[in-house]
Amino acid sequence: MSLSTTGDNPTIQAHRFDYNGTILAWEHIRMDHSTGSASDSSHISTADLSKGPSRPLIILHGWGASKKIMQPLGRMLAFHHDCYVIDLAGFGESSEPPFAWKIDDYADSIQAWAEHIGLLKFDILAHSFGGRITLKLLTRPWSKEHVHNVLITGGAGMKPRRSASFYAKKYVAKSLKAPFNLLPEPFKSRGLHWLRATSTWKSLGSSEYAVLSGVMRETFVHSVTEYLEPTLPKISHSVLLLWGENDDATPLYQAQRMEKGLAEAALVVMDGCGHYAFLDKPKQFVAIAEAYLKPTDLEG
Repeated sequence: MSLSTTGDNPTIQAHRFDYNGTILAWEHIRMDHSTGSASDSSHISTADLSKGPSRPLIILHGWGASKKIMQPLGRMLAFHHDCYVIDLAGFGESSEPPFAWKIDDYADSIQAWAEHIGLLKFDILAHSFGGRITLKLLTRPWSKEHVHNVLITGGAGMKPRRSASFYAKKYVAKSLKAPFNLLPEPFKSRGLHWLRATSTWKSLGSSEYAVLSGVMRETFVHSVTEYLEPTLPKISHSVLLLWGENDDATPLYQAQRMEKGLAEAALVVMDGCGHYAFLDKPKQFVAIAEAYLKPTDLEG
């Protein structure tokens, strides 16, 4: 299905990739330089991928979001890049994974998708949860061959500083679960299922966790409990960390820790921006991204 518009607006056409039964929805946004407008391609060949003015750019969204929130950014960057905007498994138009995925499973799906459509050398722009996935990807030998520059904005994955209230809630949660953990099955599982449905239990969890159910709830737990500081020394790629100074989801100290741990990284802080710096000041964000992602004379 496609939506056709006039002027400088792109024609939007949906794409699907079947990754071991999990359907990933994605869009390819590129500039038609003969008409001066951005367009989405439904048929892609490896030859087409080499015609763009810059390297292809994969754009990954954050937790709870979808490609829709990244699409305006893709349209702006499409003037100089072939942009690929993906719905991660369990979000947007993509299906949920068949079991609770870990970050490595998401990285596997992105690698398989890139190989499927024939991307040979590309850049990555990742937000929040997409940053977690990107850090995992960058540790792989495959990425050393295929991934060039990386821009992470509001990236997650660093261990957060915890408040006293967090540890108080954690203690209460453990206390509530203790009696049920002593029960034999199936009474233990039934009791814990009942407990998780109570308003008391839900008040202890994060707002993101509270609205989740089933496989995505467990996927969320896998994600937020894996801290990625140990991956940083294994990454040799050039990484630009583009952060909002008022980011309260992944605060600036996490970006500073990430910069310190990476071999080749630079941190740029955008004044007056929060976790979604690319929405707060899109023109400034794109200008910085373009300056960083533009190929140098040495690259040809």
